Amino acid sequence: MKIFKFVLNTIPRPYLIKMSYLARPVLSVLLKGDTYIDPIDGKGFKRFLPYGYGKQRPNVLSPSTLSLERHRLLWLYLKKETTFFEKELKVLHMAPEQCFLSIFKKMKNLDYTTADLYSPIVDVKADILNLPFEDKLFDFVLCNHVLEHIEDDAKAMSELFRVLKPGGIGIFQIPQDLSLEQTYENSSITSPEERAAHFGQYDHVRIYGKDYFDRLRKVGFKVNEIDYSAKLSPDLVEKYCLAKGEILPVCTK
Repeated sequence: MKIFKFVLNTIPRPYLIKMSYLARPVLSVLLKGDTYIDPIDGKGFKRFLPYGYGKQRPNVLSPSTLSLERHRLLWLYLKKETTFFEKELKVLHMAPEQCFLSIFKKMKNLDYTTADLYSPIVDVKADILNLPFEDKLFDFVLCNHVLEHIEDDAKAMSELFRVLKPGGIGIFQIPQDLSLEQTYENSSITSPEERAAHFGQYDHVRIYGKDYFDRLRKVGFKVNEIDYSAKLSPDLVEKYCLAKGEILPVCTK
């Protein structure tokens, strides 16, 4: 036990995060407690792990599911505010998150398809700018923390709109700076170092502002801007380690 505590306290945080997929069973036992809860699996911990590019955010990565704030917020919304876990749905999940993948695959009510251009774990190799799916095919589309990587995000949004059924739901989370009225982007910034300095991560091409929702509306979506953490008690926001004020863009067609 002392050895594992030494590892947690001495290994540089970025390397610790990369190791955490293999170390999940150990970390779950080592950090077991009741201060915080991961709502995805219901397990409690005395603290969560740090995570971040460059500057580490403390106490945000669940030791069991490896979920971050945005994943737990989405889970709570899907669980409490939608029929995602009960109704028979045809679902497209772009760039599926590890904390959801195995759970969603096992759900018998879902006809669940995963897609990505590069990931080796998805069902379909697909370019979001030219999705290999017919029009109006999916009841539910999830595409989270993808669009900030795509130079032609309007084209990507149009493709997501195209494959969604009328009456369907799409949730497209992104990193967003709500202090910005307009999205900050500059196509002349191309190097990983410059992109990290300007956009916060080496492979991001913009920082979305408040106008993100209008970008979605321009391709045809009806967008409900949901501050879901505001619907929860302050105690639960802290208990689940959520990012207070994050807006869920819930899109319909």
